[in-house]
Amino acid sequence: MEKKPILGITMGDPAGNGPELSVKALADPAVYERCKPIVIGDANCMEMAVKIVGKENEIKINAVKNVQDAKFKFGTIDVYDMGIVDIEKRVYGKVSAMCGEAAFQYVKKVIELAMAGEVDATVTNALNKEAINMAGHHYSGHTEIYAHYTNTSKYTMMLAHEDLRVVHVSTHVSLREACDRVKKDRVLEVIRIANEGCKALGIKEPKIGVAGLNPHCGENGMFGREEIEEIQPAIDKAMAEGINIPEKKPTPPDTVFSKALGGWYDIVVVMYHDQGHIPLKVKGFVYNRELQRWDAVAGVNVTLGLPIIRASVDHGTGFGHAGDGSANELSLVNAMDYAIRLANNR
Repeated sequence: MEKKPILGITMGDPAGNGPELSVKALADPAVYERCKPIVIGDANCMEMAVKIVGKENEIKINAVKNVQDAKFKFGTIDVYDMGIVDIEKRVYGKVSAMCGEAAFQYVKKVIELAMAGEVDATVTNALNKEAINMAGHHYSGHTEIYAHYTNTSKYTMMLAHEDLRVVHVSTHVSLREACDRVKKDRVLEVIRIANEGCKALGIKEPKIGVAGLNPHCGENGMFGREEIEEIQPAIDKAMAEGINIPEKKPTPPDTVFSKALGGWYDIVVVMYHDQGHIPLKVKGFVYNRELQRWDAVAGVNVTLGLPIIRASVDHGTGFGHAGDGSANELSLVNAMDYAIRLANNR
């Protein structure tokens, strides 16, 4: 029987839907059969979330100051209580320095716990980039915070939904800068990280697709030379190292994802943020036109290359519906599943 890994789950921005998602995800007894979850956040916010989702007769909050004091028992949500949020000043859906500070400190604490070996994997709810910057923490997102506090220089974001996975050469930069960052050393680095990431998930012989940057992969230089001068040399080097790239060349971006869905690849290396995010969200975000609501907001964000495990929801803070109990926990459940899988394969 596999050991149940301890998951440190950050609550996310207190003005967003992270507290509600956490309660909904941990209201399933099956979760406790596979892992030992503890939420890093504020107990007062979590107690409010329990009431909002109508679980006050089923779930109690256990505020602790040490992981060792957690009960890890269904019906009780253990919260590593940071005591940052003044609940009277917290306004759902409002960007604030207080909530930004709280969300940042939750992430910093869960990283510390993972680096110290007190939790086996980390899972993050969404934070608001404007809020954390208002609080004086100038990062463009979770990925960069994790890289800084784990002293990691070679890393990348992997997005996943079911069997569609993508990793990025660049993420939170302008499109102009993203094009400039397509350099053979970085492309090769991401191919290597993608290969190791798949192996960490239990895929023994990963098949890797590499997207081009330009339309039709540049048409032999007519629409750009990045494929010739930067991407192909990286592919050649990776293949010389034994990495399996079935097509042996960059694949046009307009067909690479259809091929991935068809099983040609286990993962796709993409050249910039939206090139990877758009297909993942088209697949994972399902809006019901008739009922005028989201049936699914699914997708997982995993940071590869870190010394610790980090999986995350692939959506924002849900400010528009925070506090009304309507948040869909599927993305958080999927992120927890990925974290458990990675922890068990270590």
